[in-house]
Amino acid sequence: MTLCAVEVMRRDNILTFAVLCVFHAWTLGVDSKMVHLHQPGLNSPKPLDMVPYSVDDMYNGCTEQMYNKVRKEYLPNENRNVAIFNKSWKQAEGCATKVKNRFQKDKSKYNSKDKLTHDHIKAICAYTGGQSKMYPVFNEAVRTNRTEYTTSFQFHSLHFLLTDAIHLLKLNQQTCHTTYRRTNMEFGGEVNQLIRFGFFASSSLNKGISEKFGNKSCFNITTCSGAFLKSYPVLGDYEKEVLIPPFEMFKITKKENGQKVFNCETLYKLESVGLQSNLNCKAV
Repeated sequence: MTLCAVEVMRRDNILTFAVLCVFHAWTLGVDSKMVHLHQPGLNSPKPLDMVPYSVDDMYNGCTEQMYNKVRKEYLPNENRNVAIFNKSWKQAEGCATKVKNRFQKDKSKYNSKDKLTHDHIKAICAYTGGQSKMYPVFNEAVRTNRTEYTTSFQFHSLHFLLTDAIHLLKLNQQTCHTTYRRTNMEFGGEVNQLIRFGFFASSSLNKGISEKFGNKSCFNITTCSGAFLKSYPVLGDYEKEVLIPPFEMFKITKKENGQKVFNCETLYKLESVGLQSNLNCKAV
């Protein structure tokens, strides 16, 4: 089932460069030690495309059913059988318990209107918690496991909870975000091309994101489906992280080589143009 929704939204003047998204496996740039621009260690150049084998379920019309299945089936099974997930999930408990302390430290208000459950917060903590092996394994699975989604995919719980957390946070974030992302990987893409990240792409509202995340390919992203994670991540709002879901589509509107301002070899400007989900509600 394919869901395409084209949305053209005027955004304010904030352009935040989705730098954390070196395609979270190849576009993952923002790291959780600095918006954990979670970036898997893939060396070969990667094409910017629609990532056809992405696990891109957006759970449109089946959120409640899927949450029940996660709690009763997927979460217990994955905790028991997927060691890397089990370790990250256990370590995320302390982070989730102390979430209000992070909001207080960041001098921001904890907003119960976000409606995030303890499980949603744990998922954000698990994803941004510094488990270096977790990011590349999870994001590579999300980017490539379309054919395994209804059989052997190992991360249903984390995928659903992150997707739903993004959705709930967006309910109180009505505008699009401009974000930034740096990577040490080379990507191939041309102006007017439609692409997706195809995994959960970290990006940052901070235009001055550290060059330690890379200067080969950088991204200036306008995302209308990505959500600002506020102080929910392990490092609070230090990284100003905006998490972009796998199913958001972008158009490359500009490509600059030898970009001086961001000190990047190539700078891509991406504009949100809608959503595409090929696996909507297939795991319920």
